Amino acid sequence: MQPTTKSALSCLLFLVFFQVAGQSINSKTLLENIKFLSSDELKGRKTGSEGNTKARSFILEQFRTIKLEAHYPDYQQQFSFKNKRENKTYEDAINVVGFVAGSSSDHLIVITAHYDHIGIGRPDAAGDSIYNGADDNASGTAALIELAKYFKKNRPRHSMIFAALDGEEMGLQGAKALVKDFPFPLEQIVLNINMDMISRNEQGELYASGTYYNPRLKSILEEAASGAMPKLMFGHDEPNTGSDNWTQSSDHGPFFNANVPHIYFGVEDHPDYHKPSDSFDRIDEQFYVNAVNLILKCTLALDAKLPEE
Repeated sequence: MQPTTKSALSCLLFLVFFQVAGQSINSKTLLENIKFLSSDELKGRKTGSEGNTKARSFILEQFRTIKLEAHYPDYQQQFSFKNKRENKTYEDAINVVGFVAGSSSDHLIVITAHYDHIGIGRPDAAGDSIYNGADDNASGTAALIELAKYFKKNRPRHSMIFAALDGEEMGLQGAKALVKDFPFPLEQIVLNINMDMISRNEQGELYASGTYYNPRLKSILEEAASGAMPKLMFGHDEPNTGSDNWTQSSDHGPFFNANVPHIYFGVEDHPDYHKPSDSFDRIDEQFYVNAVNLILKCTLALDAKLPEE
């Protein structure tokens, strides 16, 4: 290797910094947004609740500020469903859906994360009854907002839908409604990227589930994630493995049922799953920022390498 002059080294460092900064999300707003979405003020964001409405209003304001395009009135796709467990019909469930047009393809990558959680429930030993859902799934929702910002500023090859989905905790209802009333032919979707629980893992692992059904995606993801932290893992997607198979565990399920390829980014369950203790103070901030940047890196690779037709 030739010796490097001081000026050349400075230039090289600047280029490296520019490339890294140019392909990363804003960690400050990411953390601010997950903190708000999982705050006591929103009281667990249960579908139909005042806290859920506040969360939706927050996401709407973000989409308006980003200036995403809309295919539903003011980004809002309203739908209804019956919750059999409660024997109740919800008439006011709402998905928040924005769009960025691709530079060279009309085909779509659909990026999803649910913003609802389970609300207020049985108090824990500390008397806390608010199920804040920081990891599940304020983490995915805040990441969705940052990815929308990034791709609005850095136009992708494929067109992209960004969907903050409601009613996931009551049977993937928002995803079912979006697939049923999608603004384009479903055949135009080349991939669904779903994010649900991405802010903490003691082993430093983030899973990309779904490559069992779409093995061509695995090599793209492996190359994109090489040397990155957290460590990208594969699996939790093989048939006949019971609860270890995550294929129907979150909002990618209805897309899978419609024969749309998917990648589900998530972590394995932790002790605070579906408990009041799933709060902002329990997330791993560095893991979370790194995970969202890794998801961005993977999304960029998939956008670059998936066919346009």
